[in-house]
Amino acid sequence: MATITEIADEVFRISTFIPERNLQINQFLVRDEEPLLWHTGQKFLFEGVREAVAKVLTPTSIRWIGFSHFEIDECGSLNDWFALSPNAQGFCSFVGARVNMNEYASRAVKGMKDDEVFATGKHHYRFRATPNLPHCWDAGLLFDDTSRTLFCSDLFHHMGDAEPITKSDIVGRARAHLEDMEKSPMSDYIPYTSKTENLLGGLADLHPGTLAVMHGSSYSGDCAKSLRDLGTVIREVVGAK
Repeated sequence: MATITEIADEVFRISTFIPERNLQINQFLVRDEEPLLWHTGQKFLFEGVREAVAKVLTPTSIRWIGFSHFEIDECGSLNDWFALSPNAQGFCSFVGARVNMNEYASRAVKGMKDDEVFATGKHHYRFRATPNLPHCWDAGLLFDDTSRTLFCSDLFHHMGDAEPITKSDIVGRARAHLEDMEKSPMSDYIPYTSKTENLLGGLADLHPGTLAVMHGSSYSGDCAKSLRDLGTVIREVVGAK
């Protein structure tokens, strides 16, 4: 069963814990004149996410559906949402729309360029293209300038049935997870490239107040420092190999 928590002004975290994987899968819903859903989750999560959305607003009123990169926990149930919400507009990076979504999606998906902005009413957004961060050529992240929330996909990934939002250190949690991943067949989950720390620095320069994390607790605190510190962690854990 999905749980729902307001983590910033009109920003709701929808979380499903998968015990056999010790993993939370989180989507984020923004209530506005044109409601926005960031991440859809896998197809098997669709009904639970829809029921959680219904506690906040009418699911058929979803107008924007976005995601970072082509992966089933990001956009696996996108077509189910399209079937439910007749006016929903999908969006992702320009690369993602061009190389993946034209074939996968049942409806045209808007390709967002780096630093492209749009509004859903009260909330104003900026899309950042972040190739290979957290991973995949088509990756991008979304910043809500109104609530100062950065929807950061797999960045800061950590395991367990974590609290909805924390002010405690999540960089340490992310380091522990990356170190575990590097010992597994899933190594290089987040690659380290010559652009990694600059991309994270650019996100830090947005001065977010909340980090909306896809797997694990969201974070409220010194988000800029956490983003820069994460760059150091990725370099030390992954880049040192």
